[in-house]
Formats: sequence, structure tokens, C-alpha cells
Amino acid sequence: MDSMTALLDRSRAAGAFILRSVLSPPWAMRIEDDAPLTLLVLTQGQAWIVPDDGDAVEVAPGDMVLLRGPGHRYTVADDPRSPVDVVIDAAQNPTLRPGVDWHYLTEVGVRTWGNDAGGSTVMLTGTYQVRGEVSDTLLRMLPPVALVPSDGASSSLVRVLSDEISRDLPGQEVVLDRLLDLLLIGAIRSWFADPEHQNGWSRAQADSVVGPALRLLQTDPARAWTLATLAEAVNVSRATFARRFAELVGQPPMTYLTEWRLKMAADLLRDPSRTLASIADAVGYSTPFALSAAFRRERGESPRDYRARVAGA
Repeated sequence: MDSMTALLDRSRAAGAFILRSVLSPPWAMRIEDDAPLTLLVLTQGQAWIVPDDGDAVEVAPGDMVLLRGPGHRYTVADDPRSPVDVVIDAAQNPTLRPGVDWHYLTEVGVRTWGNDAGGSTVMLTGTYQVRGEVSDTLLRMLPPVALVPSDGASSSLVRVLSDEISRDLPGQEVVLDRLLDLLLIGAIRSWFADPEHQNGWSRAQADSVVGPALRLLQTDPARAWTLATLAEAVNVSRATFARRFAELVGQPPMTYLTEWRLKMAADLLRDPSRTLASIADAVGYSTPFALSAAFRRERGESPRDYRARVAGA
């Protein structure tokens, strides 16, 4: 399992907050939900994303925007100068400015709200509650606002989501979740495929030697990997492999493997049904004691303490 697969697998929607907004200018929404990941798709009209910690970004019809949180709050508006009409809090509850009349537009379908049922601007928003250290590894590589320009590839999927979001049929939440997942996959893949967004991670993944090695480590962390077995698997000498891996990844192969194993262990510890023995076996430690010792040494707390802490978060 590579880093992108791990992110997309762990960020799979399950009853995600999905909404269609229909608006006539001027309008502006202040977003303070601190969601880990939000996908916004503009289907018609015009919009701007105005982050608290960056420059305003213009969004055109068909564009998708990945918004990373928490801690990165922003305003979505028809114009960066428009006054805020509504503030969305962590529970997705709106607080309207006095005199503003926004409401659910049930006459044009469920999950639809705004200030005008016939508004010229329409956008779809899906909010994910991503939790997990493996997922965070990739999410941290995204900027707070990542604009993915329309390329036509996702247009048919956007049309299907636009149709489905206003329906209220049995199993509708599952249908919407899966459609949103497909859009998210396309947006993330498109972002990292753009040469302008290449970084050490993407160069390492694309490298003919380091890329396959990373996928081996990520797919099968429980295997008793050594520098020699990894070098043999990718058909280079140990010295060449070690040098190339460190140059592209930024750390030696075995250091990376330890870090990856413990990140996977941390994610598995979020599942209360998993025993420490089963987690140790899954990530390549011979005994629960060996995993506990490594976890405490590298992270400064025991697996038991970590599990208790994230359960209460």
C-alpha cells in the first residue's frame, strides 16, 4: 500500500457532510469547521476562496478545490470584498448575519441551501473527517488551498453527483459517499501529477529504484526487510540503493521502515477491537513487547497511552 492508496483508503467517506449551495451575488460564507479535508466543486457561476493565511484564489466552473485543515480557516465568496453572510462552525451549523436570509431550498431538492433557488452560482461541498497518521503524511504535502483546474475528465462524475445530491432515496448516503470518494481520488491524483507540484515525495515515488522499494515497504511492512533484501529486490547494489533512497526520501531505508511501521501501528491502535499482539504481527514486530519498546522509544509514549489519548480526542 503506497502513501496515496493509504490516504484514499482511510479517507473513504462514511456519511460525509455533503451540501449543494445555490447563490445569487453578493454572497460570502466564512468556514470555521476546522475539517481535516474538504472538497469543493464549482459547477456554475464564479467564486473565490479567501484563506486567512494566504492569497485569494479564483475558482472557475468545473474546478475542484482541496481545502486542508484543521487550523486553516477561509471564506468562500462571489468576490473577496463581499461581506460575510454566514459563519459555519465545527458542527456545520450556520450563524447568519442579522438581516441575511439563507435557508434550505427544499423546492429544488434535499441537501440544498443558499439565498436564491434560482441563483447563478452553484457549488458542491463534501467534508471529510480524516483521521490517521498514514493519511496525514500525504495530507501535509498539500497546501491549505489546492486548486485543481477543470480538465473535463471529472465533468460527467460531477453531473452525476449534482443529480444525486438532491434525491432522497434508500441508500442515498452511500451513493453520495462513493461519488464523493471518486471525485476526491481524481482531485488528489491530478494535483500530484502536475509538474508544478512535484516534491521529494512524488520524485521518490516515480523513481525507478526508490519507487518500487517504497511500495514494497508500504505494502508488506511485516516482512523482515534488510538493506540487502531491499537492494536485491530492486536489482541494485546496497551502496547504490542506500545512497539513492536517502537522497530522494531524506532518510535511510531502515529508518523510513521503522517510521512507517509505527505510523501504521498508530492507525491500527485507533481500532479498539485490535489487540497489541495482532498489531505487532501486522507491522513487523515479533512480540507486543518489541512493538511497545519501539513505540515508546520513537514516540515518547506507550501504545496503551497513545490509544487512550486518541480515544478521548
